[in-house]
Amino acid sequence: MIKKLRIKLIVSSMVSLLLVLCVIEGIVGVLNYKKIVRDADRVLEVLEENSGTFPKKIPFDQNKNRPFMSPEVPYESRYFSVLFNDAGEVVFINTEKTVSIDTMEAIEYAENVWEKQRNRGFYKNYRYLRYPYKGGEQIIFLNCDRQLDTFKSFLLTAFGVSVLGLLSVLILMIYFSSKIVKPFSDNYEKQKRFITDAGHELKTPLTIINADTEILEMDYGENEWLKDIQSQTKRLADLTNALILLSKMEERQEKEMKIEFPLSDIVEEECHVFQALAKVCGKTLSSSIAAKISMKGDEKAIRSLVSILLDNAVKYANEKGRITVTLEKQKNRIYLSVFNTTEYISKEQISHLFERFYRTDSSRNSQTGGYGLGLSIAAATVSAHKGKITADTKDEHSLQITVMFPL
Repeated sequence: MIKKLRIKLIVSSMVSLLLVLCVIEGIVGVLNYKKIVRDADRVLEVLEENSGTFPKKIPFDQNKNRPFMSPEVPYESRYFSVLFNDAGEVVFINTEKTVSIDTMEAIEYAENVWEKQRNRGFYKNYRYLRYPYKGGEQIIFLNCDRQLDTFKSFLLTAFGVSVLGLLSVLILMIYFSSKIVKPFSDNYEKQKRFITDAGHELKTPLTIINADTEILEMDYGENEWLKDIQSQTKRLADLTNALILLSKMEERQEKEMKIEFPLSDIVEEECHVFQALAKVCGKTLSSSIAAKISMKGDEKAIRSLVSILLDNAVKYANEKGRITVTLEKQKNRIYLSVFNTTEYISKEQISHLFERFYRTDSSRNSQTGGYGLGLSIAAATVSAHKGKITADTKDEHSLQITVMFPL
């Protein structure tokens, strides 16, 4: 559990950082791109107003109380223009202000833009503006190589810096996450040690109490007081054993569970055991078990898991309810499903089913008995086998618990 907590901490931190970097770089990138477009359109508008050339004096922007652009722009800009008549034929080409585009290339660029029927846009690394002129249409192309190269360099640099930053943070998170979760790890280990130690300490007095009760029963005969002592002693002993088992299941390592066994046979045997109990309780139990399914693990623990799920289904199924057990293999996974109808179970209750000591009967006076540890032990068993257990209800009058084991 602590390992999973640490992994979740690292993953959530890295995902959060990645999202923040993406948002920041996205915003900066969009703003830079819009500035490139805005500056290029401003230059093209000046060229449009002056028949495809720059005026001798840069116009003044009244809104911003400054020149419309830098006086150096006319000397820095590289552009060309192509004029079409109303029939769509090229009648004039001006490539005096560029050396990278010849007449044939200028015609090719202009004809491609003409077919697009768009007034503004980019064609390759040129920003163009299309407008009516002398009974036809003129298209001016402004070279934006330098601005676009700078923009691309910014994106590549930002990406590289982000990757390095993410790797650096990942290394730091791997190092510091162990220190962050250490208090939780220590508390968790102390809790498990306490449960195990307390369980073993309780076993001796419980055994003595039970033995003394049997001796008193032989001396004085059966009576309700001795029966109560025996009943409660057994209940406490069962609870202690369940807690110890749960603690051991969480400590068990995968290397201890490598024996291959026939899962199909185990599920079928457990269904047969509970068939009579379900019939006595007025409930029907049916099964659909695929043959010859095997898995590697702790056979005893898996048998206990199946028993817990069936016991839970029989206990909480409603009167004349249905219980269905399904075992199947899909691709590289084994699916064990136990379904039962019930009087009522809410979505909120479903989310707490695998917690320790949780019971759907909040008053804890259910006639079904139990301690609320069965499904916790089941979840620990599944986790120890690298599987996944889920619970779901479709109509709040049925419960389906599904276990998935990887092959």
